[in-house]
Amino acid sequence: MTFDQIVALVVLVGVVGLMIHGKMRADVVALLGAAVLLVLGVVRPVEVQAAFASPAVIALAGLFVIAYAIEISGLLGLMIRKATEFSSKVGALGIWAVIGLCGSVGGFLNNTPVVVLAAPVIRDVAQSLGLSPKRFLMPLSHVTVMGGLLTLIGTSTNLLVSDMARNAGQPVFGLFEITPVGFCIAVVGGLWLYFVGARQLGRAAAEEEAEAARLAEEQARQEKTRRWLRLPFRFPRLGEARNQSDGSGDARLGDVGLYSAADRPFQLRPALISLGVFVAVIAAAGLGWAPIAAAAFAGAVALVLLKVITPDEAYAGLRPEILLLIAGMVVVGTAMEVTGLATAGAERLIDVIRPLGPLGALIVLYGVTLFATELLSNATVAVLMTPIAVAVAESLGVNPRPFLVAVMMAASAAFATPFGYQTNVLVFNMARYSYMDFVRVGLPLNLITWAAAMFAIPVFFPF
Repeated sequence: MTFDQIVALVVLVGVVGLMIHGKMRADVVALLGAAVLLVLGVVRPVEVQAAFASPAVIALAGLFVIAYAIEISGLLGLMIRKATEFSSKVGALGIWAVIGLCGSVGGFLNNTPVVVLAAPVIRDVAQSLGLSPKRFLMPLSHVTVMGGLLTLIGTSTNLLVSDMARNAGQPVFGLFEITPVGFCIAVVGGLWLYFVGARQLGRAAAEEEAEAARLAEEQARQEKTRRWLRLPFRFPRLGEARNQSDGSGDARLGDVGLYSAADRPFQLRPALISLGVFVAVIAAAGLGWAPIAAAAFAGAVALVLLKVITPDEAYAGLRPEILLLIAGMVVVGTAMEVTGLATAGAERLIDVIRPLGPLGALIVLYGVTLFATELLSNATVAVLMTPIAVAVAESLGVNPRPFLVAVMMAASAAFATPFGYQTNVLVFNMARYSYMDFVRVGLPLNLITWAAAMFAIPVFFPF
């Protein structure tokens, strides 16, 4: 191995290790890796500049501003409130209709504010119907994540894979090119959650409620015994021990109360203009009139010029932690490509999966990406797997498109841990799920959506 390859490998391992460790912010880790590569001369300043000015970063920045304008206009909150008013009248089926609406919205807007607004309302509606919120809040997160698979702008991962594929000489993806595959995965996953996953969560909630009733009964007996013995001390009440064990629960990441400012009063003019600009951006990109990066950037600037949002609000909506994470990881991915490290890694993987043929290689690539996503950020996995996907396809002499779509899907459709997405963390804390609740529901969902993807991808993206 050359010196540059050794440095790139060490930086890659260091970045992955620090992200798994989780004590340092992911965006800081990515920028640290980029800085080391730049200082040691593995990548050039022009390559770092290109990463920060990539179409994926520009498109995401514009879309974040537009989505934030829709959010602060109160339109998103109004939609969810109206849907939940409907669900409170028709029962549990109405709650599932709201979850489906959130999933479809997730194909165009960032899923975090969608879940932030919908989760407490769904919780309250479920409780008013005498149902456990546990039956609905995890499916809300998972369905919203699957909604991000419907379009190229549904997740930052989709845009990043498309951008890196362009750098590797592949055509860019259209806005709705991946929609058929994403729709198949979302339908299969949503049906499984409705018929099986929610029942599992309902049983878990029933067991928890039964255990709470048993503890309450035991506590009542203890209280009766204490009164009889007239002891000068008292046992803690049922909720006190839990509160003590929670520690600083009020400020934990994922506490939906921290995001209460997301629910804004509805304002007609800003809502109509924001929605109109968003539709124009989608139309321009979908019809091929302009690249998504150019359309989103122009839409964001238009909202400022039309005074729908102020420049300060536009900056507030940019979400720099995501943009910098992606830019930093693009630099790491660039180092893998320019040093030949990605090609070497792909060759080793190719030696293993070449005898399996294109379909077998697709299955293995999806599985590796899926497993990696449970441990690492989506951007990290996209950077690692996109060049390998292209190299595997080229070595087999087939179209790289299905392999790139597999990376897009697998890098988002991972559900077995509560900390893979911020939306999972939100519902994890709100409904007091256990870690194993996510494993019991998410692991089968991983396998089912994996199977759906292996059926749909070759159909819509032939080898």
